[in-house]
Amino acid sequence: MSKIGQRQINIPEGVRVEKDTKLIKVTGPKGELTLAMSSRIKLEQSDNTIQVTRSGNDKKAKAFHGLYRKLIANMIEGVSQGFTKKLDFKGVGFKAEVQGNKLILNVGFSHSVEHLTPDGIEIKVEKNVISVSGINRQKVGQVAAEIRSIKPVEPYKGKGIKYIDEIPRRKPGKAAKAAIGGAK
Repeated sequence: MSKIGQRQINIPEGVRVEKDTKLIKVTGPKGELTLAMSSRIKLEQSDNTIQVTRSGNDKKAKAFHGLYRKLIANMIEGVSQGFTKKLDFKGVGFKAEVQGNKLILNVGFSHSVEHLTPDGIEIKVEKNVISVSGINRQKVGQVAAEIRSIKPVEPYKGKGIKYIDEIPRRKPGKAAKAAIGGAK
């Protein structure tokens, strides 16, 4: 039995969950999200909790059990609190700014790079930190990953874009290798 799927989902105040046979709709103070449900998964809602159960014990139903429980929990958390990913950029002359629905990055290329912001996502830049926030966890993570992939951190000087909590791998440079190799 799925340990994640067995857990109940608590519904905070101000969040409304409506379910049809094929669709679940979560509405809260920050917005509204919908999810198409699998026929193998059933929801039992009582007062302020939701229990996710599966219709059978086949492999697909077992796989969907924990997945749908987590997707619904993320929807509820998103419409009540929202999600944020923070990116840090470091390098000589690196700049970022938001113009309308575009993030414009000057990160060491001969040209500036523009990243279009999808609907439902908000991007803010403060000093050298880019904050990506929204109610859909998947979209927030995807946009943050796309921004990071524009200029990943290089291992020698540590220049590039990384997540705030990421510790990039660093390598010794040519001078450090020569000093180690010359000591033999």
